[in-house]
Amino acid sequence: MKNYTMVVLVKQVPDTKNITGEAMKEDGTVNRGVLPAIFNPEDLNALEMALQVKEQFGGTVSVITMGPPAAVEVLKEAFYRGADNVYLLSDRKFAGSDTLATSFALKQAIITKIPDFDIVFCGRQAIDGDTAQVGPQTAEKLDVPQLTYVVKIESLEDKKIKVKKLIDNGSEVVEADLPALLTVTDTANEPRPYIVKKLLKYRKAASEFDLKKLLPGYSQFKNTKDLKEHLISRGLYVEAWNSTDIDANFEDVGFAGSPTMVKKIESISLTGKGFKKIEPTDEGIKDFVAELIEDHTW
Repeated sequence: MKNYTMVVLVKQVPDTKNITGEAMKEDGTVNRGVLPAIFNPEDLNALEMALQVKEQFGGTVSVITMGPPAAVEVLKEAFYRGADNVYLLSDRKFAGSDTLATSFALKQAIITKIPDFDIVFCGRQAIDGDTAQVGPQTAEKLDVPQLTYVVKIESLEDKKIKVKKLIDNGSEVVEADLPALLTVTDTANEPRPYIVKKLLKYRKAASEFDLKKLLPGYSQFKNTKDLKEHLISRGLYVEAWNSTDIDANFEDVGFAGSPTMVKKIESISLTGKGFKKIEPTDEGIKDFVAELIEDHTW
Protein backbone atom coordinates (compact mmCIF):
# COMPACT_ATOMS: atom_id res chain seq x y z
CA MET A 1 0.00 0.00 0.00
CA LYS A 2 1.33 3.41 -0.98
CA ASN A 3 1.30 6.00 1.79
CA TYR A 4 0.51 9.28 0.08
CA THR A 5 1.60 12.65 1.39
CA MET A 6 -1.36 14.92 0.80
CA VAL A 7 -1.80 18.65 1.26
CA VAL A 8 -5.21 20.31 1.40
CA LEU A 9 -5.44 24.08 0.86
CA VAL A 10 -8.44 25.56 2.65
CA LYS A 11 -9.78 29.02 3.34
CA GLN A 12 -11.87 30.72 5.97
CA VAL A 13 -14.36 32.89 4.07
CA PRO A 14 -17.14 35.32 4.98
CA ASP A 15 -20.57 33.80 4.66
CA THR A 16 -21.85 35.55 1.55
CA LYS A 17 -25.41 34.24 1.67
CA ASN A 18 -26.73 37.44 3.24
CA ILE A 19 -24.17 39.91 1.93
CA THR A 20 -24.96 43.65 2.01
CA GLY A 21 -23.29 46.87 0.90
CA GLU A 22 -21.58 47.07 4.29
CA ALA A 23 -19.55 44.00 3.36
CA MET A 24 -17.30 45.99 0.99
CA LYS A 25 -14.68 48.54 1.99
CA GLU A 26 -13.86 51.63 -0.04
CA ASP A 27 -10.65 50.03 -1.33
CA GLY A 28 -12.59 47.13 -2.83
CA THR A 29 -11.67 44.52 -0.23
CA VAL A 30 -14.18 42.55 1.82
CA ASN A 31 -15.08 43.90 5.25
CA ARG A 32 -14.87 40.51 6.91
CA GLY A 33 -15.76 41.93 10.30
CA VAL A 34 -19.44 42.33 9.39
CA LEU A 35 -19.94 38.78 8.09
CA PRO A 36 -19.70 35.46 9.95
CA ALA A 37 -16.72 33.35 8.92
CA ILE A 38 -17.16 29.79 7.64
CA PHE A 39 -15.14 26.97 6.09
CA ASN A 40 -15.15 27.52 2.33
CA PRO A 41 -17.70 24.90 1.14
CA GLU A 42 -15.78 23.31 -1.73
CA ASP A 43 -12.63 23.13 0.41
CA LEU A 44 -14.60 20.74 2.60
CA ASN A 45 -15.13 18.54 -0.46
CA ALA A 46 -11.40 18.68 -1.14
CA LEU A 47 -10.65 17.68 2.44
CA GLU A 48 -13.14 14.83 2.24
CA MET A 49 -11.52 13.50 -0.94
CA ALA A 50 -8.08 13.58 0.69
CA LEU A 51 -9.39 11.74 3.76
CA GLN A 52 -10.94 9.08 1.53
CA VAL A 53 -7.59 8.56 -0.21
CA LYS A 54 -5.94 8.20 3.21
CA GLU A 55 -8.49 5.61 4.28
CA GLN A 56 -8.13 3.59 1.07
CA PHE A 57 -4.40 3.87 0.39
CA GLY A 58 -2.82 5.18 3.58
CA GLY A 59 -0.86 8.35 4.11
CA THR A 60 -1.10 11.70 5.85
CA VAL A 61 -3.36 14.69 5.31
CA SER A 62 -1.85 18.09 6.08
CA VAL A 63 -4.08 21.15 5.89
CA ILE A 64 -2.82 24.68 5.21
CA THR A 65 -4.80 27.89 5.41
CA MET A 66 -3.63 31.43 4.71
CA GLY A 67 -5.38 34.15 6.62
CA PRO A 68 -5.61 36.15 9.83
CA PRO A 69 -5.08 34.50 13.24
CA ALA A 70 -8.82 33.76 13.48
CA ALA A 71 -8.46 31.38 10.51
CA VAL A 72 -7.21 28.80 13.03
CA GLU A 73 -10.89 27.90 13.42
CA VAL A 74 -11.07 26.20 10.00
CA LEU A 75 -7.92 24.27 10.89
CA LYS A 76 -9.58 23.02 14.04
CA GLU A 77 -12.55 21.94 11.92
CA ALA A 78 -10.10 20.02 9.73
CA PHE A 79 -8.78 18.29 12.84
CA TYR A 80 -12.35 17.43 13.87
CA ARG A 81 -12.84 15.62 10.56
CA GLY A 82 -9.61 13.63 10.62
CA ALA A 83 -6.71 15.73 9.31
CA ASP A 84 -3.30 14.68 10.65
CA ASN A 85 -1.52 18.05 10.60
CA VAL A 86 -2.67 21.65 10.25
CA TYR A 87 -0.71 24.81 9.56
CA LEU A 88 -1.62 28.49 9.71
CA LEU A 89 0.02 30.80 7.17
CA SER A 90 -0.41 34.25 8.68
CA ASP A 91 1.51 37.50 8.42
CA ARG A 92 0.51 41.15 8.07
CA LYS A 93 2.65 41.17 4.93
CA PHE A 94 0.10 38.84 3.31
CA ALA A 95 -2.69 41.41 3.69
CA GLY A 96 -4.29 42.46 0.40
CA SER A 97 -3.05 39.43 -1.54
CA ASP A 98 -4.86 38.74 -4.79
CA THR A 99 -4.88 35.27 -6.34
CA LEU A 100 -1.36 35.66 -7.75
CA ALA A 101 0.19 36.62 -4.42
CA THR A 102 -1.89 34.03 -2.56
CA SER A 103 -0.81 31.21 -4.85
CA PHE A 104 2.82 32.28 -4.49
CA ALA A 105 2.62 32.17 -0.69
CA LEU A 106 0.91 28.77 -0.75
CA LYS A 107 3.51 27.42 -3.16
CA GLN A 108 6.30 28.65 -0.91
CA ALA A 109 4.67 27.04 2.13
CA ILE A 110 4.42 23.69 0.34
CA ILE A 111 7.93 23.56 -1.12
CA THR A 112 9.63 24.77 2.07
CA LYS A 113 7.62 22.74 4.59
CA ILE A 114 6.11 19.72 2.74
CA PRO A 115 8.32 19.31 -0.34
CA ASP A 116 7.70 15.55 -0.70
CA PHE A 117 3.96 15.94 -1.37
CA ASP A 118 2.16 13.58 -3.74
CA ILE A 119 -1.22 15.30 -4.14
CA VAL A 120 -2.44 18.81 -3.39
CA PHE A 121 -6.21 19.18 -3.01
CA CYS A 122 -8.20 22.40 -2.97
CA GLY A 123 -11.74 23.48 -3.60
CA ARG A 124 -12.67 24.56 -7.12
CA GLN A 125 -13.17 28.13 -5.92
CA ALA A 126 -13.87 30.23 -2.84
CA ILE A 127 -17.27 31.85 -2.35
CA ASP A 128 -15.78 35.25 -1.46
CA GLY A 129 -13.86 35.75 -4.72
CA ASP A 130 -15.33 33.13 -7.09
CA THR A 131 -12.26 33.33 -9.32
CA ALA A 132 -11.27 29.63 -9.35
CA GLN A 133 -7.71 30.86 -9.97
CA VAL A 134 -5.75 30.01 -6.81
CA GLY A 135 -5.67 26.26 -7.40
CA PRO A 136 -4.45 26.40 -11.03
CA GLN A 137 -1.98 29.20 -10.24
CA THR A 138 -0.55 27.20 -7.35
CA ALA A 139 -0.14 24.17 -9.63
CA GLU A 140 1.66 26.32 -12.18
CA LYS A 141 4.07 27.65 -9.57
CA LEU A 142 4.67 24.15 -8.20
CA ASP A 143 5.28 23.00 -11.79
CA VAL A 144 2.90 20.04 -11.42
CA PRO A 145 -0.11 18.89 -13.50
CA GLN A 146 -3.46 20.42 -12.56
CA LEU A 147 -6.68 18.41 -12.69
CA THR A 148 -9.60 20.79 -12.27
CA TYR A 149 -13.33 20.33 -11.60
CA VAL A 150 -12.67 16.86 -10.19
CA VAL A 151 -15.66 14.82 -9.01
CA LYS A 152 -14.06 11.40 -8.55
CA ILE A 153 -10.71 9.65 -8.35
CA GLU A 154 -11.01 6.71 -10.74
CA SER A 155 -7.65 5.10 -9.91
CA LEU A 156 -4.47 5.89 -8.02
CA GLU A 157 -1.13 4.23 -8.44
CA ASP A 158 2.34 5.03 -7.12
CA LYS A 159 3.11 7.47 -9.91
CA LYS A 160 -0.21 8.12 -11.65
CA ILE A 161 -3.68 9.37 -10.86
CA LYS A 162 -6.81 9.08 -13.01
CA VAL A 163 -9.83 11.27 -12.28
CA LYS A 164 -13.28 12.05 -13.57
CA LYS A 165 -13.76 15.79 -14.10
CA LEU A 166 -16.61 17.97 -15.21
CA ILE A 167 -16.58 19.70 -18.58
CA ASP A 168 -19.24 21.65 -20.46
CA ASN A 169 -22.27 19.42 -20.95
CA GLY A 170 -20.66 16.35 -19.46
CA SER A 171 -17.53 14.83 -17.99
CA GLU A 172 -14.26 13.22 -19.03
CA VAL A 173 -11.63 10.95 -17.50
CA VAL A 174 -8.05 12.23 -17.52
CA GLU A 175 -4.77 10.87 -16.21
CA ALA A 176 -1.68 12.62 -14.88
CA ASP A 177 1.64 11.84 -13.29
CA LEU A 178 2.18 12.49 -9.60
CA PRO A 179 2.73 14.83 -7.92
CA ALA A 180 -0.36 16.69 -9.07
CA LEU A 181 -2.90 19.26 -7.88
CA LEU A 182 -6.66 18.65 -7.90
CA THR A 183 -9.45 21.20 -7.59
CA VAL A 184 -12.63 19.57 -6.29
CA THR A 185 -16.28 20.50 -6.89
CA ASP A 186 -19.19 20.43 -4.47
CA THR A 187 -20.72 17.45 -6.29
CA ALA A 188 -17.71 15.21 -5.64
CA ASN A 189 -18.83 13.91 -2.24
CA GLU A 190 -20.65 14.63 1.00
CA PRO A 191 -18.19 16.01 3.57
CA ARG A 192 -18.20 13.99 6.76
CA PRO A 193 -19.41 15.50 10.04
CA TYR A 194 -17.16 16.08 13.04
CA ILE A 195 -15.78 13.02 14.78
CA VAL A 196 -16.80 13.41 18.42
CA LYS A 197 -13.54 12.10 19.89
CA LYS A 198 -11.52 14.47 17.75
CA LEU A 199 -13.80 17.38 18.58
CA LEU A 200 -13.26 16.76 22.29
CA LYS A 201 -9.51 16.53 21.78
CA TYR A 202 -8.85 19.43 19.42
CA ARG A 203 -11.39 22.04 20.55
CA LYS A 204 -8.64 23.59 22.69
CA ALA A 205 -6.09 23.65 19.87
CA ALA A 206 -4.43 27.05 19.46
CA SER A 207 -1.70 28.89 17.60
CA GLU A 208 0.87 31.34 18.90
CA PHE A 209 -1.60 34.17 18.31
CA ASP A 210 -3.97 32.71 20.92
CA LEU A 211 -1.53 32.10 23.78
CA LYS A 212 -1.85 35.43 25.60
CA LYS A 213 -5.64 35.24 25.44
CA LEU A 214 -5.70 31.67 26.72
CA LEU A 215 -3.08 32.01 29.47
CA PRO A 216 -5.51 33.21 32.20
CA GLY A 217 -7.45 29.98 31.78
CA TYR A 218 -4.35 27.90 32.53
CA SER A 219 -3.50 28.96 36.08
CA GLN A 220 -0.80 26.30 36.35
CA PHE A 221 1.37 28.16 33.81
CA LYS A 222 3.13 31.45 34.47
CA ASN A 223 3.94 32.41 30.89
CA THR A 224 3.03 31.71 27.27
CA LYS A 225 6.21 29.68 26.75
CA ASP A 226 5.09 27.07 29.29
CA LEU A 227 1.58 27.06 27.83
CA LYS A 228 2.98 26.52 24.33
CA GLU A 229 5.05 23.54 25.52
CA HIS A 230 1.94 22.13 27.18
CA LEU A 231 -0.08 22.39 23.96
CA ILE A 232 2.75 20.90 21.90
CA SER A 233 3.05 17.92 24.24
CA ARG A 234 -0.65 17.17 23.72
CA GLY A 235 -0.70 17.72 19.97
CA LEU A 236 -2.83 20.85 20.36
CA TYR A 237 -0.42 23.48 19.10
CA VAL A 238 -1.15 24.83 15.61
CA GLU A 239 2.12 25.78 13.95
CA ALA A 240 1.99 29.23 12.35
CA TRP A 241 4.27 30.35 9.51
CA ASN A 242 5.05 33.92 8.50
CA SER A 243 6.63 35.17 5.28
CA THR A 244 10.15 34.62 6.60
CA ASP A 245 9.36 31.02 7.56
CA ILE A 246 8.47 30.19 3.96
CA ASP A 247 11.19 32.30 2.31
CA ALA A 248 8.67 34.67 0.71
CA ASN A 249 10.01 38.01 -0.45
CA PHE A 250 8.01 41.12 0.45
CA GLU A 251 7.56 42.12 -3.20
CA ASP A 252 5.88 38.79 -4.00
CA VAL A 253 3.14 38.82 -1.35
CA GLY A 254 0.39 41.11 -0.11
CA PHE A 255 -0.39 44.34 -1.94
CA ALA A 256 3.16 44.50 -3.31
CA GLY A 257 2.78 41.16 -5.08
CA SER A 258 -0.79 41.74 -6.28
CA PRO A 259 -1.20 43.29 -9.74
CA THR A 260 -5.01 43.11 -9.47
CA MET A 261 -6.58 46.47 -8.62
CA VAL A 262 -10.24 47.24 -7.88
CA LYS A 263 -11.11 50.20 -10.10
CA LYS A 264 -14.68 50.84 -9.00
CA ILE A 265 -17.41 49.43 -6.77
CA GLU A 266 -21.09 49.85 -7.45
CA SER A 267 -23.98 48.88 -5.22
CA ILE A 268 -26.78 47.42 -7.32
CA SER A 269 -30.29 47.16 -5.94
CA LEU A 270 -32.83 44.98 -7.67
CA THR A 271 -36.41 46.10 -7.17
CA GLY A 272 -39.64 44.71 -8.47
CA LYS A 273 -41.86 46.75 -10.78
CA GLY A 274 -45.09 44.91 -10.37
CA PHE A 275 -46.15 41.67 -11.97
CA LYS A 276 -48.18 40.33 -14.82
CA LYS A 277 -50.36 37.29 -14.66
CA ILE A 278 -49.80 34.77 -17.43
CA GLU A 279 -52.72 32.55 -18.31
CA PRO A 280 -51.73 28.83 -18.05
CA THR A 281 -52.72 28.15 -21.67
CA ASP A 282 -50.78 27.64 -24.88
CA GLU A 283 -52.00 31.01 -26.12
CA GLY A 284 -51.01 32.77 -22.88
CA ILE A 285 -47.51 31.31 -22.95
CA LYS A 286 -47.06 32.18 -26.63
CA ASP A 287 -48.03 35.81 -25.95
CA PHE A 288 -45.61 35.96 -23.01
CA VAL A 289 -42.72 34.57 -25.06
CA ALA A 290 -43.50 37.05 -27.83
CA GLU A 291 -43.26 39.93 -25.33
CA LEU A 292 -39.92 38.67 -24.03
CA ILE A 293 -38.55 38.51 -27.56
CA GLU A 294 -39.89 41.93 -28.45
CA ASP A 295 -38.21 43.72 -25.52
CA HIS A 296 -35.01 41.64 -25.97
CA THR A 297 -35.33 39.95 -22.61
CA TRP A 298 -35.08 36.60 -24.37
